[in-house]
Amino acid sequence: MNLDRFERHPLMFGPSPIHPLKRLSEYLGGPQIWAKRDDCNSGLAYGGNKIRKLEYLVPDALAQGCDTLVSIGGVQSNHTRQVAAVAAHLGLNAYLVQEHWVDWPDAVYDRVGNIQLSRILGAHVELSPAKFSIGIRESWQHALEAVRRRGGKPYAIPAGASDHPLGGLGFANFAREVNRQEQELEVFFDHVVVCSVTGSTQAGMIVGFAAQDRSRTVIGIDASAKPEETRAQVLKIARATADTVGLDREITGDDVILEDAYAGERYGVPTPETLEAIQLAARLEGMITDPVYEGKSMAGLIDLVRQRAIPDTARVLYVHLGGAPALSAYGALFT
Repeated sequence: MNLDRFERHPLMFGPSPIHPLKRLSEYLGGPQIWAKRDDCNSGLAYGGNKIRKLEYLVPDALAQGCDTLVSIGGVQSNHTRQVAAVAAHLGLNAYLVQEHWVDWPDAVYDRVGNIQLSRILGAHVELSPAKFSIGIRESWQHALEAVRRRGGKPYAIPAGASDHPLGGLGFANFAREVNRQEQELEVFFDHVVVCSVTGSTQAGMIVGFAAQDRSRTVIGIDASAKPEETRAQVLKIARATADTVGLDREITGDDVILEDAYAGERYGVPTPETLEAIQLAARLEGMITDPVYEGKSMAGLIDLVRQRAIPDTARVLYVHLGGAPALSAYGALFT
């Protein structure tokens, strides 16, 4: 695998930290659980997993002379907030399409949390009534045309920075980062648990870890409530990324493990198990997770450990991708 031929624009503090979740491990009574904290990986508007992806998209945008980053997500999108932060950091414009992906009744849902931060960061925010989908969106295409009509040069970033030729590189590099940290910590994580929706986070990991000598199990926890779409997207992006970086083996469907029992009926709507997981991680570890993504992946981790689907002898790396800024949009859940 040759990642070094791709230019990377550093946007993070450095490698995101790894630390043991000792109290959670003891409470569950199973494997040793550690956390990799991509939720605090950068000083750009609270960071998150999309910052890692954008490190590889930014050089492409700058090389093309683009002046506006154009992206899309739900009203409480972590991704669009991170795009807005990166644009501000680089002195670029940001044009964000925020679609109505989540039917959530809170009266301030479209005024607090991620969308509030995007507005503070100076992004142009356009609300759209379109519902949830991880595919290419008509509203996004209209935004690109709007920038061109104004004389700007847009750079197109799909939802989650995922369905992009460079979308999987950030988390292929993540796998190399984990490997280096394992050597420093003198530990090997045989199971990696990560939330999966638009696909490139899990896909990049699959490719990056496949290039290493020791095999491990990468478990995606679906939070899309459309697992077949997400599974197909992960496989597509993983195969494309493998070709891009010159991985010396084929990526197959067997490489994509996606647990679909924890998303609930709808994207962005927490289940009782989500809320239990949020409170458990907070009260045992002081670690904050959110109702849309990390609360669901934490619920999946907890249940897989309780079921012994993850063996007691495992060393598990829970990858925290961010998302806490959205919590204020769900404030009624915790009153």
